[in-house]
Amino acid sequence: MARVRYPSPCSLNTNALVFDFFDPFNVFASIFSDYIKCSLEKKWVDLPQSQHRIRTIVANKDKPKTPLVMIHGLGGGVGVWVHNIDSLAEKRPVYAFDLLGFGRSSRHEFSHRAQPIEKEFVESIEEWRKEIKIDKMALLGHSLGGYLASAYSIKYPENREQLFLVDPWGFPEESEFETEPFRRVPTVLKEFDRIFMYEILAVFRAAGPLGPRLMKLIFYKIRTKFDKVFDDNTILDYIYHCNAQRPTGEAAFRTLSHAPNYDNAKRPMVYRGKLAEIHKDIPITFINGSHTWLDTTWMDGFQRNGKALDVVVIKDADHHVHADKPVDFNNVINKYLDKMDVDSDGKRKEKLKEEADWKELLLKKCEQLW
Repeated sequence: MARVRYPSPCSLNTNALVFDFFDPFNVFASIFSDYIKCSLEKKWVDLPQSQHRIRTIVANKDKPKTPLVMIHGLGGGVGVWVHNIDSLAEKRPVYAFDLLGFGRSSRHEFSHRAQPIEKEFVESIEEWRKEIKIDKMALLGHSLGGYLASAYSIKYPENREQLFLVDPWGFPEESEFETEPFRRVPTVLKEFDRIFMYEILAVFRAAGPLGPRLMKLIFYKIRTKFDKVFDDNTILDYIYHCNAQRPTGEAAFRTLSHAPNYDNAKRPMVYRGKLAEIHKDIPITFINGSHTWLDTTWMDGFQRNGKALDVVVIKDADHHVHADKPVDFNNVINKYLDKMDVDSDGKRKEKLKEEADWKELLLKKCEQLW
């Protein structure tokens, strides 16, 4: 596949939602469409209440099963799901969108406080759902997307049939959790490594025309996760252009986080007591990589509705589970989605039977009265 060369973001109007004379995202979208075999629609979803726009892709829109909606993590966009869409859309529509402040969605200024920021994200997702006209859905969030999917499910549980949290960020309180190899690293280097993981996006922007080259030098490992899809630097170019624009979503993430290392949320999901409050009938499945750098020790002993959390650990995967081990990841998600379909069909049949029994009883009462 030929390499695509993009101009520097310095030559672009980075505050514009759509670039006037060149749009690198359209180049990637055409490659994305070439790789995806199922029916794929790309569109803008206008949010009339908040006056924002959300970039959205829809796969197999006309499939009959309950749709799956996927939310990316920090610094990502719809393109990160390129490994997963065909498999997950085999029986159902699959929706993915760029979060507000990321990718090609509107880059508005968020609040400067954590709670209003979380609310802005949640309400934008709900407004998007209404505009798309989705009734019931399975919701999947990765990293920051997992945190926001949880916050959304707490506020709007009635729209959910399944919740997948893929290596979600922002759940435990601040802790001293470290993997064994990380414990042996000097403290100064630990802190540098943690800060570097999040501050590096700002470094790419500051580098101007050298930003894409810097991305390829530092994030070369990300390219290896997509080698089976692209034989060039397309994925790195895509991620670079996702983050070369005005970083309002990134700034929002920093406000949601505890500085300086950003590992933890100011409003941790678990210790707000809210995770257990998500409607008891909504199955929640955690999917973690065996080599994740996130703290998962909080899961030990945590219960919801009197039961332990449903956790799947995918071997030899790190934080980006869906890209590290896409076949294993897709198989796990599809297994749970199939179960969700059976359970949903059972609930619908039970509801229809109750309605039929009620109508029959009503008719008998009417006959007795006459």
